[in-house]
Amino acid sequence: MSLTGQTAWITGASSGIGAALAMEFAIRGARIILSGRDRDRLGEVAGGIATETLVLPFDVCDTAAMHAATEHATQWRGGVDIFVANAGISQRSAAVDTALEVYERIIAVDLTAQIAAVQALLPHMTERQTGKLVFISSIAGKVGVPMRTAYCAAKFGLIGYADALRAELSQSGIAVHVVCPGSVATDVSRNALTADGSPRGVSDKAIDEGIPPAEAAKSIADAMEAGTREIIVARGVEQAMGEMRRTPDALLDQMATMVANGYMQRLQAEG
Repeated sequence: MSLTGQTAWITGASSGIGAALAMEFAIRGARIILSGRDRDRLGEVAGGIATETLVLPFDVCDTAAMHAATEHATQWRGGVDIFVANAGISQRSAAVDTALEVYERIIAVDLTAQIAAVQALLPHMTERQTGKLVFISSIAGKVGVPMRTAYCAAKFGLIGYADALRAELSQSGIAVHVVCPGSVATDVSRNALTADGSPRGVSDKAIDEGIPPAEAAKSIADAMEAGTREIIVARGVEQAMGEMRRTPDALLDQMATMVANGYMQRLQAEG
């Protein structure tokens, strides 16, 4: 996929899948906008990228900062062609032990903030009638995984939003991709919240032995090039689980056909 001359904006870009996608997209010729909370770590990622970069730090849960970042991004080098909603935080705690505040925090970061960021960017993309929206969900967004009830709720919800949005935008020239990674060798488990909201602080074997981020990023970019709408990046049993729960292309096509046949206009006309 040649991205020469295009601008890709990635949240959660200071490490892991986000940083790896930034590097992969740059290899394919894109300019990169890097967002996350840690300016120094974003700067380190930018230092490893050969193409032009913009470091745009902000907290995804800070609505004012997010809108300011969107204004900046859309005015930089002609606008945003690709947006990757990647910021997120995981969980490692049993539901019976988990404080409600942990649910609120994870859903705020992994779902509400991602929706807010895309909603802010949508007018820019719809006006241009082109672009790609990429949502980083999880195998845990397709399968209910123990010790991750809040995370599953958020990631299932993100897929629901993305699928509905894809149908709405199906006549607009804007592509929507959902990515469902399995275990990727990142700090996701180490940074996961426990029952009281504190970080777990340690990783686990499945993550440590997971897919290298650079390999995952290449798989994602290749699948985007192929036009794959639901992208599963996993191995072994995790891949099997994802494939068992993969949304059939025929169903996605059916939703797009409803929109093409005037479903939205009819519903709006009904008041």
